[in-house]
This record gives sequence, C-alpha cells and structure tokens, in this order.
Amino acid sequence: MAAFGKMLSLIVITVALLAINSNKACAGDPDMLQDICVADPTSTTKVNGFACKTMFTEADFSSMVISKPGAPTNTFGSVVTGANVQSIPGLNTLGVSLARIDYAPGGINPPHVHTRATEMVYVLSGQLYVGFITTANVLVSKVIVQGEVFAFPRGLVHFQKNNGKVPAAVIAGFNSQLPGTQSIATTLFAASPSVPDDVLGQAFQIGTTQVQQIKSRFAPRK
Repeated sequence: MAAFGKMLSLIVITVALLAINSNKACAGDPDMLQDICVADPTSTTKVNGFACKTMFTEADFSSMVISKPGAPTNTFGSVVTGANVQSIPGLNTLGVSLARIDYAPGGINPPHVHTRATEMVYVLSGQLYVGFITTANVLVSKVIVQGEVFAFPRGLVHFQKNNGKVPAAVIAGFNSQLPGTQSIATTLFAASPSVPDDVLGQAFQIGTTQVQQIKSRFAPRK
C-alpha cells in the first residue's frame, strides 16, 4: 500500500504541474472563465470545447475508467484508455487529463503526435523503449523502467515500445482535457478519402504497388 501511495502522489504531482503549466502562453487549452463547466455532450451549441451542464454531481468529476488493465489485442499490441473530458465531464475547461496505456510483450504505441498537449508518462510495470524526434530530426530516446517518468514535448512525433517478455503499463498525464492523437502511419495510409498513391510514393520513395500493399494492411477488417 505504501508503494501505491507513493505512485499515486507522483501522478497527482505530475498532473498538477501540467495543469499549472497550462496557464502559460504555450498552454494546451484556453484559460477557464468560471469555477467549473461540466461538459454537456448532448448540447448542440458549438463552442471550443463543450457547453456547460446546468446541473451536475460529484460523479461528473470521478471515474474508475483507468483502474484496470486494458486488453492489448490489436495489431500493435497496445491499448490506450483515456480519462479525459469524454469520460469525465468535469474536466471540461480544466486543461488536464490522464490515460492508461497497456502493452503486450513486443507491443508498440506507434509514432504519433498530440496536437494539443505535452505528455508525461509514469511506468506502472515493465519497461519500455521510448523516444521523440525533434523538428531538427534528432531522436531523443531511452529505456524507462518501473517507477520512472518521461516527458514528450507537445506536437513532436513520439512512440513507446515494449521490448520485454512481460506486459508493461504506464499512466500518462496531459495538459489538455482532450489532447488529440494523430498516428502517423494510420493518418497517411488509412485516411478517408485516401491520400493519393503518387503522393505517398514520392514522399516515402517507394512504388505505387508498395503503397497499395501498406494501405491494405490498414484497411478496416470486414
């Protein structure tokens, strides 16, 4: 229980620091203008975020959504479970959220970007090879182990891979209520409408046949 308490304290501190950072000019989300604005996902009003509920309860600020491991049974061998405004309406306008990421042995959270947030992960179990790439094409990477934290700057391509023989898991903190995730490969090869083959072929210096083969790997399963 003591170890869990220390882990929980670290996560709370991490989220608090990210929330404080969101008040700076480089913040992920705009500043709030009232104490709370619990999201009303049923509202048809279009705003930057979500319209506010008139009535709310303590349940709008609480969730057990990341309390249990996810099942990383997809092609990549990883699953992300978000604790953001979509599952916790009370996070609306607060500029903070969490996620849990579970990795099967050999699983990867493939190269992606968060368009609206910096990310910091805390390793719950296992170990991961993680990294991000700067706009100068410099790879910053290392192996992180249980109890370690690692930060991924906002907007930079980054990844995590479990090279171990046992499952791994992290808790991730973001300075946005909905950080936005854009997976590089899926974005380019599974867009709808499809990105033209010649564009991808020239960009990656491969032939049209190879482009179509890659696209087929990302096509929805029937």
